[in-house]
Amino acid sequence: MLSAFARAFRTPDLRRKLLFTMGIMAIFRLGSFIPTPGVDYGNVRQCVADTAGSTDLLGLVNLFSGGALLQLSVFALGIMPYITASIIIQLLRVVIPRFEALHKEGQAGTAKLTQYTRYLTIALAILQSTTIITVARSGQLFPGCSVPIIPNDGWVTIVLMVITMTAGTGLIMWMAELISERGVGNGMSLLIFTSIVAGFPAALWGIAGGDNGFGKFVAILGVILLVIGLVVFVEQSQRRIPVQYAKRMVGRRMYGGSSTYIPIKINMAGVIPVIFASSLLALPALIAQFADQAADWVIWVSNNIVDPTAPLHIAIYVLLIIFFAFFYTSITFNPDEVADNMKRYGGFIPGIRAGRPTAEYLQYVINRITSAGAIYLALVALVPTIALILLNISTRLPFGGTSILIIVGVGLETVKQIDSQLQQRHYEGFLR
Repeated sequence: MLSAFARAFRTPDLRRKLLFTMGIMAIFRLGSFIPTPGVDYGNVRQCVADTAGSTDLLGLVNLFSGGALLQLSVFALGIMPYITASIIIQLLRVVIPRFEALHKEGQAGTAKLTQYTRYLTIALAILQSTTIITVARSGQLFPGCSVPIIPNDGWVTIVLMVITMTAGTGLIMWMAELISERGVGNGMSLLIFTSIVAGFPAALWGIAGGDNGFGKFVAILGVILLVIGLVVFVEQSQRRIPVQYAKRMVGRRMYGGSSTYIPIKINMAGVIPVIFASSLLALPALIAQFADQAADWVIWVSNNIVDPTAPLHIAIYVLLIIFFAFFYTSITFNPDEVADNMKRYGGFIPGIRAGRPTAEYLQYVINRITSAGAIYLALVALVPTIALILLNISTRLPFGGTSILIIVGVGLETVKQIDSQLQQRHYEGFLR
């Protein structure tokens, strides 16, 4: 991998793309430390230190913003509204036939769906920024912190904060698209990668500085390396279904007769099921935050749903991950559509008749592989909870299964893109 990066920097065109990508990532991190107008940054730093910078309610959003959310910076929302909008537009293809038709139109339809995603991102940014400012004004963003985060909470200040955070989200969305267009890799994925990796040094240092810190540090590091090895092994694994294309005459030419395969990954849904499950489990905590903290149902929710080590929380979390793994896979891979395309071009799976039998066979294979992939996702997502129980760590780990899945997936995909571009530039062909 290091030799590939060294060869990439020796290639002028690829070096410009890499430097451009790293420049955008540096600007993204810089914006995470610029406070939003109207926020007392000194009080925010004090509250972050007093509450150990951890909150169960907004932990996932804070993770994807690289800690910018808890600092209420101009990039406080991070890339999360863009991710949510992309997922919603993708899911709406099942409900709205117009979106499915646009998806099948090719580049023009994709451009239209991207435009809808941008509009929805801005709307979600306005909604989320308003919610976060409301939570910050009520004191629930940092429970137990006595100093005011927003000293002047007049409507002019609130409107200015909402506009600033929404503009920050729009700028992040533009930078992500710039990376995808002019840089290397997927812009949205790389910005998430940057946010998560930025929190690793401080988190590891915090563990090493506690009681019996060195032993816990070594144990956590060993678990991380073990999980990374497991994730790399599973993410690179695939089931290859052989496909044979029959020979056919078109005019005086013979076409077809080739053999290929359909690659089916064990984890086709990626990290989406974990994000969906975490978001749904955060809803009871959100409702409980605005209720009477002494109520019986609030105490029950806090002990059984919000607590990550509670058996009911673990059971619901695992069931939601398995459900969304099957649900998202069924959206992204349509066996009937694949079978129809194969039949249209004269392709067939050896031993399986074309048409409906092929679709049923593909559905059978998908169900078996997704079952293993969903269990794998649930086990990886439970790594932070297992570490909390076994190692007796008081704070939640910011580098759990979700983080490792994203980091490994983005890293593998980026290295593959760099390697493919290197091969294109160093391939000599028949003529030098």
